[in-house]
Amino acid sequence: MFEGVLARLVAVSRRLRRFERRELAAFGRWLQHTGNLLHLTVLVAVPLLIGLVTLISNALAELSFLLFPPLASGAYTLFSDPEGRYASPRKFVVGLVVGALCGWAALALWGPLVPSGGSVSPASAALSIFLTGAATWLLDVEEPAAFSTALLVLVTDDASPEAYVTSVAVFGALVAGVFTVWRIRFYERRAQYLYDTAQGDDHVLVSMRGDHERAETTALFGATLAAAHDAGKVVLLAVLDESPTDASADGEAPMDDVAAATAERLEGVAKTVRTHVGVPCEVVVARGAPVPTTVETAANTNCDLVVTPYEAEHGLLSPYVRGVFDSRYDAVAFRSTTGRRRWRRVLAMVARPGDTAHAMLDFAARLAGKGGSLSVCTCIDAEVERRGAESRLANLAETVGVDVETRVARSHVTDFIGANAGAYDLLVVGSSGDRSRASRFVSPPTFERLRDVDCDVAVIDRGQP
Repeated sequence: MFEGVLARLVAVSRRLRRFERRELAAFGRWLQHTGNLLHLTVLVAVPLLIGLVTLISNALAELSFLLFPPLASGAYTLFSDPEGRYASPRKFVVGLVVGALCGWAALALWGPLVPSGGSVSPASAALSIFLTGAATWLLDVEEPAAFSTALLVLVTDDASPEAYVTSVAVFGALVAGVFTVWRIRFYERRAQYLYDTAQGDDHVLVSMRGDHERAETTALFGATLAAAHDAGKVVLLAVLDESPTDASADGEAPMDDVAAATAERLEGVAKTVRTHVGVPCEVVVARGAPVPTTVETAANTNCDLVVTPYEAEHGLLSPYVRGVFDSRYDAVAFRSTTGRRRWRRVLAMVARPGDTAHAMLDFAARLAGKGGSLSVCTCIDAEVERRGAESRLANLAETVGVDVETRVARSHVTDFIGANAGAYDLLVVGSSGDRSRASRFVSPPTFERLRDVDCDVAVIDRGQP
């Protein structure tokens, strides 16, 4: 009885650990959406900063609580759009100080109160706003929160204007300093910390299916992905029928002879990979059902990316490719139409931000290399969508280490690809694995609608967390 209870507890513990790992992986992918990352940062950073300022101000009686509103709104402006118009730490601090000084000047020129007392003089308020607008414009330090400091200095009853202006400068510099460190040390390097493909997906398992030429081109494609990282390696896998066949009267070759011949063929491809790409390359010949054997081999050889030739049946992905896409491994289905072995001009078609889009750009950048050209494009239905689309593409483009051209096309995606694919060596698209089945039924994935494209095609799929 005790053994049974212990076994159940162990099983429950294992399920909880698996659930925890899945949830953590899902949360990590959620963070790869730049918008989600910025929202979470605002929820954490702004309250902590204001709490710190409050802690300090409580120890200094001469500081006014009226300091906090412009600091809170200014911190939100900085962290919510770190590449935007108002994301300059210098302009933030100088703008706040200029606003406070202009309010102080209006206070000195007109006085804080109307003659009857009790309320702020409308003339002082108007003058402080006018002076702030003029000064920030002339000094090129336009900052929305500056107008808050200009007005609030008019009602600093418990603190002198001098103390208020000084506190604005000191705590504005504190907020700007934290923002600068966060942007330089984390946000601009977020690909290193958040995007797992930027550090991984360099141990590549290549499924050697189909004819020799297609399989060899796929192997070189996978090797090029692996070669982008110093730790990259390639494993070539051939899966034989799971039922061994002995020599018989009808002349069938023994299974061992078939395995030996297959291994010899793979060694020839491995030599080509080592020579042309310069990465370590291993060979595995295994027996079993294709999908489970591929997944098991990836685990046994410590691979984190599976590359397979693109296969279709009746216009849809073959059961093998679907099975690989449904596994826990990131995967690429590569369709070679040109026989090309170098891909210097790459077009990535992005439908929405997220972990798949980042993986697409990372793989595309690896293939294009420093001397190639990478274009990332998204299609819109109306002009009102253009500005948001441009911002999303900019967030994606700044995470890769090569020059990126961004394009927003008001066109249907298949029409755009048909008109432009001929100018590129490779087209990179997503597998739409993050869409629901109903969505894919109503609007089939882009790659399933591509029949005759004048370049090679790579379909990227993120593994199941």
